[in-house]
Amino acid sequence: MKQTDLLFPNLTGLPHRELTYLHDGTYTGRSLLAVGAKATFRLEGDAQDRLEHMEAFLNEHHGKWMMVALSYELKDLIEDLRTSYRDPVGFPAAHIYVPETLLSLEKGRVNVVQSFDDLTATKLQEDIQRTPAEHPPMRATLKARLSRDAYLEDIRKMQSHIQRGDIYEVNYCQEFFTQTDRFHPFATYRKLHQLTRAPFSAFHRCNNSYLLCASPERYLKREGNTVISQPIKGTIRRGRTPEEDHQLIEQLRHDPKERSENIMITDLVRNDFSRSAIPGSVVVDELCGIHSFETVHQMISTVRATLPDGVSFTQLIRDTFPMGSMTGAPKVSAMKLIDRYERSARGLYSGTVGYIDPSGNCDLNVVIRSLLFNASSGYLAARVGGAITAASLPENEYEECLLKADALFNALR
Repeated sequence: MKQTDLLFPNLTGLPHRELTYLHDGTYTGRSLLAVGAKATFRLEGDAQDRLEHMEAFLNEHHGKWMMVALSYELKDLIEDLRTSYRDPVGFPAAHIYVPETLLSLEKGRVNVVQSFDDLTATKLQEDIQRTPAEHPPMRATLKARLSRDAYLEDIRKMQSHIQRGDIYEVNYCQEFFTQTDRFHPFATYRKLHQLTRAPFSAFHRCNNSYLLCASPERYLKREGNTVISQPIKGTIRRGRTPEEDHQLIEQLRHDPKERSENIMITDLVRNDFSRSAIPGSVVVDELCGIHSFETVHQMISTVRATLPDGVSFTQLIRDTFPMGSMTGAPKVSAMKLIDRYERSARGLYSGTVGYIDPSGNCDLNVVIRSLLFNASSGYLAARVGGAITAASLPENEYEECLLKADALFNALR
């Protein structure tokens, strides 16, 4: 089996109702595949259980690998907020599980990282190396929940809140959706990943809910007492020639609006980290750096902080979730306006998928550039958005949404 194929293990036909594939194509080069659940924690958005129950589960299983999926609506259990809509895709607010089998796919090898049954692990190693079944192309057209005119009007309303001083910036998202009974989640994920080559892409299943994620963004990484976050704000298309590509990079690098957006969110991340970090340890390693991906260039900053001993995973989530790049500033005020103006729940979009290792280290992405699917209802959706500031031109924001959604639409053609 070729190393390139190891980036796309064959998940077709695996019967497990809990499954997570995390692709890391930039930093370690190691992808992780978690299959089955030895122990599971789920927190529904309207449950009486609070984050203390999540902390108890993490403490009980400390020393084991755990997969993590947190939906945007977890915010309602962190702040005094309430989302007006239910997620039609059906992901819980929090889903954490200890995988029965965890494999690493690295340097042309499949290795068992964690397993509670050697026979099961051996069979899984064989299953994922079989040639995937070929499925006919999935052709679907996603329709906008919001008309272009309604979107533009909402942006103008958001800007009126900015002018009144209610917020400085807000991430406003719109949804595209359809109903289908011909969807092959993993085959579509393979195509989406081939189109984007996104470093934080992920395939995640919880019961009949699926995430097909082509994210370029890291939300939170912890190594010992060091944490980093890498918010993205600022997007421009790739050029058709090397010369045009360079011109677009420089255009993005020096765009005052994009830099302003990025700096505001970077400052928000610094403030989030400072809630638990050792005073004076919060630093910006890179400000407004330009990073190139398969379909777009992005403006990315890197914020680092040092934690004192004893700061738990749950405390980090309380301090930083949802991530500033998907909310705005001030964060709570922006989320209130998001709840007021957006027409559907975000669900796992704007949330995060990742892992916690036996030492308590973690690496979590930002769920963007994603398709979400419910196999029971046939509901298939994609959401895209962007940062709105006083300098935003509503028509340009709408076009940026379509640019971000282009790979998602192409994966369905």
